[in-house]
Amino acid sequence: MVVEVCVKAAVGAPDVLGDCPFSQRVLLTLEEKKVTYKKHLINVSDKPKWFLEVNPEGKVPVINFGEKWIPDSDVIVGIIEEKYPNPSLIAPPEFASVGSKIFPTFVSFLKSKDSSDSTEQALLDELKALEEHLKAHGPYVNGQNVCSVDMSLAPKLYHLEVALGHFKKWSVPGSLSHVRNYMKLLFERESFQKTKAEEKYVIAGWAPKV
Repeated sequence: MVVEVCVKAAVGAPDVLGDCPFSQRVLLTLEEKKVTYKKHLINVSDKPKWFLEVNPEGKVPVINFGEKWIPDSDVIVGIIEEKYPNPSLIAPPEFASVGSKIFPTFVSFLKSKDSSDSTEQALLDELKALEEHLKAHGPYVNGQNVCSVDMSLAPKLYHLEVALGHFKKWSVPGSLSHVRNYMKLLFERESFQKTKAEEKYVIAGWAPKV
């Protein structure tokens, strides 16, 4: 059985891995569990016919464990955990929502044209909550070992760092030392290095929305 996964190709470079954080979350999970997989890069502005035939909604990521194509990164990582339980990436239920509002608050701040609105503060509040969690439970969300929450947060924090750095010359404050260390640990993992989009493609992906 060959596991096949369809993920976003880079904007303007259909043969290069693209900037979808949900696609990267799935790839990270497969890499951390050492699952062998075949990757299909999908040009989302010109989706191939075969892809739309097996996945009419046309969304990425989708995965196939040998029977049918399955969408939705939440569903996909749950199935990966069931089929490949070792090493376990299960997060304690009380930690499942850690950092869950960081991505939407980042997007609001990135798109904001008004420097006096509350979007920056909203993002800082979410990052401060993550800081307090990591201070108590770190270095990762669930202690010494990565879990599914880290796999979800890592690509989103990478987008935050790259996009806000480029478009707003903004970075995570030095006072949030646990968050900064957490990002460094995540971004240095072999799984992350193998599955991240190049910074220029992250920037290209956000440019039309900013």
